[in-house]
Amino acid sequence: MLRIYFTSEDLNVLRVAARPDPLWEIVLSLHLLQNRQAALVFDPWRREVRAAIARAGLTSTVAALNRLCPWAHYFPDFLTPGQGVRELETGLDQVLSTPAARLGEEISLTFGGGPLPPGARRLAEGDPRALEGLGDALRRYYAVAVEPYGDEIRAAVAADRPVRAAAALDGGPDGLLASYQPELVRRDGTLGRDGVLEAAYPVDDELVLGGRPLTMIPAFFCVRYPVKLADSELPPVLVHPLAPAPGWLERARSARGRDGADGTAAAGPAQAPPLARLIGHTRAAALDILDRPLTTSQLGTRLRLTLSTASRHATVLREAGLIASERRGNAVVHSRTALGEALLDGRVRE
Repeated sequence: MLRIYFTSEDLNVLRVAARPDPLWEIVLSLHLLQNRQAALVFDPWRREVRAAIARAGLTSTVAALNRLCPWAHYFPDFLTPGQGVRELETGLDQVLSTPAARLGEEISLTFGGGPLPPGARRLAEGDPRALEGLGDALRRYYAVAVEPYGDEIRAAVAADRPVRAAAALDGGPDGLLASYQPELVRRDGTLGRDGVLEAAYPVDDELVLGGRPLTMIPAFFCVRYPVKLADSELPPVLVHPLAPAPGWLERARSARGRDGADGTAAAGPAQAPPLARLIGHTRAAALDILDRPLTTSQLGTRLRLTLSTASRHATVLREAGLIASERRGNAVVHSRTALGEALLDGRVRE
Protein backbone atom coordinates (compact mmCIF):
# COMPACT_ATOMS: atom_id res chain seq x y z
CA MET A 1 0.00 0.00 0.00
CA LEU A 2 1.22 3.51 -0.87
CA ARG A 3 0.18 6.35 1.43
CA ILE A 4 0.61 10.00 0.45
CA TYR A 5 0.16 12.43 3.34
CA PHE A 6 -1.00 15.93 2.45
CA THR A 7 -2.44 19.15 3.84
CA SER A 8 -5.02 21.46 2.30
CA GLU A 9 -2.14 23.72 1.23
CA ASP A 10 -0.58 20.78 -0.63
CA LEU A 11 -3.84 20.27 -2.55
CA ASN A 12 -3.79 23.86 -3.72
CA VAL A 13 -0.51 23.31 -5.59
CA LEU A 14 -1.41 19.94 -7.10
CA ARG A 15 -0.54 19.99 -10.80
CA VAL A 16 -1.17 17.74 -13.80
CA ALA A 17 1.41 17.25 -16.56
CA ALA A 18 0.02 18.39 -19.91
CA ARG A 19 2.05 16.00 -22.09
CA PRO A 20 3.25 12.40 -21.91
CA ASP A 21 6.71 12.05 -20.40
CA PRO A 22 8.96 10.14 -22.87
CA LEU A 23 11.33 8.91 -20.15
CA TRP A 24 8.50 7.43 -18.05
CA GLU A 25 7.03 5.82 -21.17
CA ILE A 26 10.43 4.26 -21.92
CA VAL A 27 10.84 2.89 -18.40
CA LEU A 28 7.28 1.59 -18.04
CA SER A 29 7.27 0.02 -21.51
CA LEU A 30 10.53 -1.78 -20.64
CA HIS A 31 8.73 -3.17 -17.60
CA LEU A 32 5.81 -4.35 -19.74
CA LEU A 33 8.25 -6.29 -21.93
CA GLN A 34 9.51 -8.03 -18.77
CA ASN A 35 6.08 -9.05 -17.44
CA ARG A 36 2.67 -10.19 -18.67
CA GLN A 37 0.50 -7.57 -17.00
CA ALA A 38 -2.58 -6.30 -18.85
CA ALA A 39 -2.07 -9.03 -21.44
CA LEU A 40 -5.33 -8.39 -23.25
CA VAL A 41 -4.41 -4.72 -23.75
CA PHE A 42 -0.67 -4.95 -24.41
CA ASP A 43 0.15 -8.42 -25.80
CA PRO A 44 -0.35 -7.27 -29.43
CA TRP A 45 2.04 -4.38 -28.72
CA ARG A 46 4.52 -6.77 -27.07
CA ARG A 47 4.55 -9.06 -30.10
CA GLU A 48 4.97 -6.16 -32.52
CA VAL A 49 7.72 -4.46 -30.51
CA ARG A 50 9.70 -7.65 -29.88
CA ALA A 51 9.71 -8.28 -33.63
CA ALA A 52 10.80 -4.68 -34.27
CA ILE A 53 13.58 -5.00 -31.68
CA ALA A 54 14.88 -8.13 -33.37
CA ARG A 55 14.74 -6.53 -36.84
CA ALA A 56 16.64 -3.49 -35.58
CA GLY A 57 19.35 -5.64 -34.00
CA LEU A 58 18.54 -4.28 -30.54
CA THR A 59 18.05 -7.52 -28.63
CA SER A 60 21.25 -7.24 -26.59
CA THR A 61 20.75 -3.48 -26.13
CA VAL A 62 17.26 -3.98 -24.70
CA ALA A 63 18.53 -6.82 -22.50
CA ALA A 64 21.11 -4.40 -21.03
CA LEU A 65 18.40 -1.75 -20.48
CA ASN A 66 16.27 -4.36 -18.72
CA ARG A 67 19.13 -5.13 -16.33
CA LEU A 68 19.53 -1.43 -15.58
CA CYS A 69 15.76 -0.88 -15.32
CA PRO A 70 14.30 -4.15 -13.98
CA TRP A 71 10.64 -4.81 -13.37
CA ALA A 72 11.17 -4.88 -9.62
CA HIS A 73 10.32 -3.02 -6.43
CA TYR A 74 13.30 -0.76 -7.10
CA PHE A 75 14.60 0.76 -10.32
CA PRO A 76 16.81 3.87 -10.54
CA ASP A 77 15.14 7.26 -10.27
CA PHE A 78 17.72 9.00 -12.45
CA LEU A 79 16.13 7.40 -15.53
CA THR A 80 12.93 9.43 -14.96
CA PRO A 81 14.09 12.99 -14.15
CA GLY A 82 12.06 16.12 -13.72
CA GLN A 83 8.36 16.65 -13.11
CA GLY A 84 6.96 15.73 -16.48
CA VAL A 85 9.57 16.09 -19.24
CA ARG A 86 8.01 16.97 -22.60
CA GLU A 87 10.83 16.27 -25.06
CA LEU A 88 12.99 13.16 -25.28
CA GLU A 89 16.25 15.06 -25.79
CA THR A 90 15.52 17.36 -22.84
CA GLY A 91 14.98 14.33 -20.64
CA LEU A 92 18.09 12.57 -21.94
CA ASP A 93 20.18 15.66 -21.19
CA GLN A 94 18.96 15.46 -17.59
CA VAL A 95 19.62 11.72 -17.38
CA LEU A 96 23.15 12.06 -18.73
CA SER A 97 23.85 15.00 -16.42
CA THR A 98 23.19 12.93 -13.28
CA PRO A 99 26.04 13.40 -10.77
CA ALA A 100 28.36 10.40 -10.50
CA ALA A 101 27.65 9.98 -6.79
CA ARG A 102 23.95 9.57 -7.45
CA LEU A 103 24.60 7.24 -10.39
CA GLY A 104 26.75 5.04 -8.17
CA GLU A 105 24.22 4.93 -5.34
CA GLU A 106 21.18 4.17 -7.47
CA ILE A 107 22.88 1.61 -9.74
CA SER A 108 24.28 -0.15 -6.69
CA LEU A 109 20.77 -0.38 -5.23
CA THR A 110 19.48 -1.73 -8.55
CA PHE A 111 21.96 -4.61 -8.40
CA GLY A 112 21.29 -5.30 -4.72
CA GLY A 113 24.58 -3.88 -3.51
CA GLY A 114 26.54 -6.75 -5.07
CA PRO A 115 29.29 -6.68 -7.69
CA LEU A 116 28.33 -4.69 -10.78
CA PRO A 117 28.68 -6.00 -14.33
CA PRO A 118 31.44 -4.14 -16.20
CA GLY A 119 29.06 -1.95 -18.21
CA ALA A 120 27.02 -1.00 -15.15
CA ARG A 121 30.21 -0.32 -13.17
CA ARG A 122 31.48 2.14 -15.78
CA LEU A 123 28.10 3.83 -15.82
CA ALA A 124 28.04 4.00 -12.02
CA GLU A 125 31.42 5.73 -12.13
CA GLY A 126 30.08 8.35 -14.53
CA ASP A 127 32.29 7.27 -17.42
CA PRO A 128 31.48 9.61 -20.35
CA ARG A 129 31.52 6.85 -22.95
CA ALA A 130 29.22 4.70 -20.84
CA LEU A 131 26.82 7.61 -20.46
CA GLU A 132 26.93 8.27 -24.19
CA GLY A 133 26.13 4.59 -24.78
CA LEU A 134 23.17 4.78 -22.39
CA GLY A 135 21.78 7.80 -24.22
CA ASP A 136 22.12 6.03 -27.57
CA ALA A 137 20.45 2.87 -26.22
CA LEU A 138 17.50 4.86 -24.84
CA ARG A 139 17.07 6.73 -28.15
CA ARG A 140 17.16 3.54 -30.22
CA TYR A 141 14.72 1.75 -27.92
CA TYR A 142 12.36 4.73 -27.94
CA ALA A 143 12.41 4.74 -31.75
CA VAL A 144 10.99 1.20 -31.99
CA ALA A 145 8.94 0.76 -28.80
CA VAL A 146 7.42 4.16 -28.00
CA GLU A 147 7.68 6.64 -30.88
CA PRO A 148 5.65 4.54 -33.39
CA TYR A 149 2.74 4.68 -30.94
CA GLY A 150 3.07 8.39 -30.22
CA ASP A 151 -0.29 9.29 -31.76
CA GLU A 152 -2.11 6.84 -29.49
CA ILE A 153 -0.14 7.96 -26.43
CA ARG A 154 -0.81 11.64 -27.09
CA ALA A 155 -4.48 10.98 -27.82
CA ALA A 156 -4.89 9.13 -24.51
CA VAL A 157 -3.29 12.00 -22.59
CA ALA A 158 -5.40 14.53 -24.50
CA ALA A 159 -8.57 12.59 -23.61
CA ASP A 160 -7.58 12.41 -19.94
CA ARG A 161 -6.82 16.10 -19.50
CA PRO A 162 -10.38 17.46 -19.99
CA VAL A 163 -11.62 14.98 -17.39
CA ARG A 164 -9.18 16.44 -14.85
CA ALA A 165 -9.94 20.00 -15.90
CA ALA A 166 -13.70 19.50 -15.54
CA ALA A 167 -13.22 17.90 -12.12
CA ALA A 168 -11.09 20.83 -10.99
CA LEU A 169 -13.58 23.39 -12.31
CA ASP A 170 -16.52 21.65 -10.65
CA GLY A 171 -14.92 20.76 -7.33
CA GLY A 172 -11.62 22.58 -7.02
CA PRO A 173 -8.55 20.69 -5.75
CA ASP A 174 -10.79 18.19 -3.91
CA GLY A 175 -12.69 17.47 -7.11
CA LEU A 176 -9.48 17.00 -9.06
CA LEU A 177 -8.23 14.57 -6.46
CA ALA A 178 -11.52 12.65 -6.49
CA SER A 179 -11.22 12.18 -10.26
CA TYR A 180 -8.32 9.77 -9.73
CA GLN A 181 -10.48 7.14 -8.03
CA PRO A 182 -10.33 4.15 -7.95
CA GLU A 183 -6.51 4.30 -8.27
CA LEU A 184 -6.34 6.80 -5.38
CA VAL A 185 -8.59 6.67 -2.34
CA ARG A 186 -8.74 9.58 0.11
CA ARG A 187 -8.84 8.93 3.85
CA ASP A 188 -9.15 11.24 6.83
CA GLY A 189 -5.84 12.55 8.11
CA THR A 190 -3.99 11.76 11.33
CA LEU A 191 -1.11 13.30 13.28
CA GLY A 192 -2.03 16.83 12.31
CA ARG A 193 -2.26 16.12 8.58
CA ASP A 194 -5.39 16.92 6.61
CA GLY A 195 -5.58 13.66 4.75
CA VAL A 196 -3.92 10.65 3.20
CA LEU A 197 -4.19 9.19 -0.28
CA GLU A 198 -3.98 5.41 -0.51
CA ALA A 199 -3.14 3.40 -3.59
CA ALA A 200 -2.41 -0.24 -4.28
CA TYR A 201 1.36 -0.73 -4.40
CA PRO A 202 3.73 -3.72 -4.51
CA VAL A 203 5.39 -2.67 -1.23
CA ASP A 204 4.44 -0.57 1.78
CA ASP A 205 5.65 2.96 1.13
CA GLU A 206 4.74 6.51 2.02
CA LEU A 207 5.27 10.03 0.73
CA VAL A 208 4.90 13.16 2.85
CA LEU A 209 4.38 16.19 0.62
CA GLY A 210 5.28 18.74 3.28
CA GLY A 211 4.32 21.75 1.17
CA ARG A 212 5.91 20.43 -2.03
CA PRO A 213 3.71 20.37 -5.16
CA LEU A 214 2.73 16.89 -6.32
CA THR A 215 2.81 16.44 -10.09
CA MET A 216 0.42 13.89 -11.58
CA ILE A 217 1.88 12.36 -14.76
CA PRO A 218 -0.44 10.36 -17.02
CA ALA A 219 1.32 7.36 -18.60
CA PHE A 220 0.15 5.11 -21.41
CA PHE A 221 2.33 2.15 -20.42
CA CYS A 222 1.56 2.39 -16.69
CA VAL A 223 -0.72 -0.45 -15.57
CA ARG A 224 -2.48 -1.66 -12.42
CA TYR A 225 -1.35 1.01 -9.95
CA PRO A 226 0.33 4.44 -9.79
CA VAL A 227 4.11 4.71 -9.51
CA LYS A 228 6.24 7.13 -7.47
CA LEU A 229 9.96 7.82 -7.35
CA ALA A 230 11.82 5.62 -4.88
CA ASP A 231 13.58 8.58 -3.24
CA SER A 232 10.91 10.55 -1.39
CA GLU A 233 13.30 13.49 -1.05
CA LEU A 234 13.11 14.16 -4.80
CA PRO A 235 10.39 16.51 -6.13
CA PRO A 236 7.25 14.37 -5.77
CA VAL A 237 5.58 12.89 -8.83
CA LEU A 238 2.87 10.26 -9.13
CA VAL A 239 2.55 8.48 -12.46
CA HIS A 240 -0.93 7.10 -13.05
CA PRO A 241 -2.37 4.64 -15.61
CA LEU A 242 -4.27 5.87 -18.64
CA ALA A 243 -5.75 2.38 -19.11
CA PRO A 244 -6.10 2.17 -22.92
CA ALA A 245 -8.94 -0.10 -23.99
CA PRO A 246 -8.28 -3.57 -25.44
CA GLY A 247 -7.90 -3.46 -29.21
CA TRP A 248 -6.21 -0.05 -29.26
CA LEU A 249 -3.39 -1.29 -31.48
CA GLU A 250 -5.76 -2.88 -33.99
CA ARG A 251 -7.79 0.33 -34.17
CA ALA A 252 -4.60 2.37 -34.59
CA ARG A 253 -3.50 0.13 -37.46
CA SER A 254 -6.85 0.60 -39.16
CA ALA A 255 -6.55 4.37 -38.78
CA ARG A 256 -3.05 4.25 -40.31
CA GLY A 257 -4.10 2.05 -43.21
CA ARG A 258 -3.12 -1.11 -41.32
CA ASP A 259 0.60 -0.22 -41.20
CA GLY A 260 2.86 -2.01 -38.74
CA ALA A 261 5.28 -0.35 -36.32
CA ASP A 262 8.00 -0.37 -38.97
CA GLY A 263 5.79 1.30 -41.57
CA THR A 264 5.18 -1.87 -43.61
CA ALA A 265 1.69 -3.13 -44.30
CA ALA A 266 0.34 -5.52 -41.71
CA ALA A 267 -0.21 -9.04 -42.96
CA GLY A 268 -3.98 -9.52 -43.07
CA PRO A 269 -6.69 -8.40 -40.68
CA ALA A 270 -5.82 -8.14 -37.00
CA GLN A 271 -7.12 -11.02 -34.97
CA ALA A 272 -8.79 -10.54 -31.62
CA PRO A 273 -7.09 -12.36 -28.72
CA PRO A 274 -8.54 -15.88 -28.23
CA LEU A 275 -10.23 -15.07 -24.91
CA ALA A 276 -11.88 -12.01 -26.45
CA ARG A 277 -13.17 -14.16 -29.32
CA LEU A 278 -14.60 -16.58 -26.76
CA ILE A 279 -16.38 -14.24 -24.36
CA GLY A 280 -16.19 -10.84 -26.08
CA HIS A 281 -13.75 -7.94 -25.83
CA THR A 282 -15.50 -6.13 -22.99
CA ARG A 283 -15.97 -9.16 -20.74
CA ALA A 284 -12.40 -10.29 -21.42
CA ALA A 285 -11.20 -6.81 -20.45
CA ALA A 286 -13.31 -6.90 -17.29
CA LEU A 287 -11.84 -10.26 -16.32
CA ASP A 288 -8.35 -8.95 -17.05
CA ILE A 289 -8.61 -5.91 -14.74
CA LEU A 290 -10.27 -7.79 -11.89
CA ASP A 291 -6.87 -8.84 -10.57
CA ARG A 292 -7.99 -6.81 -7.56
CA PRO A 293 -11.56 -6.27 -6.29
CA LEU A 294 -13.54 -3.49 -7.95
CA THR A 295 -17.04 -2.18 -7.39
CA THR A 296 -19.49 -2.09 -10.29
CA SER A 297 -18.96 1.67 -10.51
CA GLN A 298 -15.18 1.29 -10.59
CA LEU A 299 -15.45 -1.45 -13.22
CA GLY A 300 -17.56 0.86 -15.37
CA THR A 301 -15.10 3.73 -14.93
CA ARG A 302 -12.10 1.60 -15.90
CA LEU A 303 -13.86 0.21 -18.99
CA ARG A 304 -15.67 3.46 -19.87
CA LEU A 305 -19.10 1.84 -19.54
CA THR A 306 -22.35 3.03 -18.04
CA LEU A 307 -23.21 1.60 -14.65
CA SER A 308 -26.01 -0.56 -16.07
CA THR A 309 -23.78 -1.96 -18.84
CA ALA A 310 -20.99 -2.75 -16.37
CA SER A 311 -23.51 -4.48 -14.10
CA ARG A 312 -24.83 -6.55 -17.00
CA HIS A 313 -21.35 -7.75 -18.01
CA ALA A 314 -20.52 -8.55 -14.37
CA THR A 315 -23.71 -10.62 -14.12
CA VAL A 316 -22.74 -12.70 -17.17
CA LEU A 317 -19.23 -13.30 -15.79
CA ARG A 318 -20.62 -14.20 -12.37
CA GLU A 319 -23.17 -16.65 -13.82
CA ALA A 320 -20.32 -18.31 -15.74
CA GLY A 321 -18.38 -18.69 -12.47
CA LEU A 322 -15.54 -16.45 -13.66
CA ILE A 323 -16.03 -13.77 -10.99
CA ALA A 324 -17.55 -13.62 -7.53
CA SER A 325 -19.62 -10.69 -6.28
CA GLU A 326 -20.46 -9.63 -2.75
CA ARG A 327 -22.30 -6.68 -1.31
CA ARG A 328 -20.31 -4.33 0.92
CA GLY A 329 -22.56 -1.60 2.25
CA ASN A 330 -24.17 0.13 -0.71
CA ALA A 331 -21.72 -1.26 -3.26
CA VAL A 332 -21.25 -4.62 -4.97
CA VAL A 333 -17.61 -5.70 -5.17
CA HIS A 334 -16.39 -8.11 -7.84
CA SER A 335 -13.27 -10.28 -7.85
CA ARG A 336 -11.88 -12.94 -10.15
CA THR A 337 -12.47 -16.58 -9.18
CA ALA A 338 -10.07 -19.49 -9.52
CA LEU A 339 -11.93 -20.52 -12.67
CA GLY A 340 -11.56 -17.01 -14.09
CA GLU A 341 -7.88 -17.07 -13.19
CA ALA A 342 -7.42 -20.40 -14.93
CA LEU A 343 -9.18 -19.18 -18.08
CA LEU A 344 -7.06 -16.04 -18.14
CA ASP A 345 -3.87 -18.01 -17.48
CA GLY A 346 -4.73 -20.41 -20.25
CA ARG A 347 -4.86 -17.47 -22.64
CA VAL A 348 -1.60 -16.01 -21.32
CA ARG A 349 0.37 -19.24 -21.69
CA GLU A 350 -0.84 -20.30 -25.10
